[in-house]
Amino acid sequence: MPRIHFQQQLAELKDKILAMAALAQQAVQSSVEAYLQRDAALCLYVRENETAINTAQRALDEMAYELLAKEQPMAIDLRFILAVIKMNADLERIGDQSMSIAIRTRDVIELEEVELPVDFSAMGEYASRMIRTALQALLDGDAQVADTVRLMDDEIDRMNRKAQADLLELIQRKPQQTPQALNALLISRNLERIADHATNIATDVIFWIRGADVRHTLSLASD
Repeated sequence: MPRIHFQQQLAELKDKILAMAALAQQAVQSSVEAYLQRDAALCLYVRENETAINTAQRALDEMAYELLAKEQPMAIDLRFILAVIKMNADLERIGDQSMSIAIRTRDVIELEEVELPVDFSAMGEYASRMIRTALQALLDGDAQVADTVRLMDDEIDRMNRKAQADLLELIQRKPQQTPQALNALLISRNLERIADHATNIATDVIFWIRGADVRHTLSLASD
């Protein structure tokens, strides 16, 4: 009977991390949409969402640490709880990065709208897809799906490098657009960091399933 109760608690922990992940993913999508639409109301929503993420993080960590202390789990169950604690931190940081995009957006709204040489819609969708794929790997306990997220990280690194180069070139050609370009540089970096956190989540899924630490085995192309 105690074993059944413990498995129920693990299932509840999994539900909680998935619910928090949904908040984090919504934060990313809303922050990018706020930037693209120059929407101050969406910026406020992202801030409110960040508060919810922070609250969820504290509750989830408390539950995970309580399970570690009371149940003293072994093997794959121990790895699962440790992985959830690490994923929880990455999801909270995704919320922070999304909030940074919202802050930059509030600054951009005060500036003249200009056309920039970056497809932020594509970058935002790609980062969101990485989060969704990492969560699918968690939901299914599928390390192979998690592997695909780690491979996807190279592409968003490439997108960020191109954005940085194109925006710096724009600043040289049109210095009057420097404020807009600088905000865009930071937002591109925020999206690249969000993708890094999605990759971390996928790495933690692999640790849970395979018991393997693959944090430092990414391809050189991602450096």
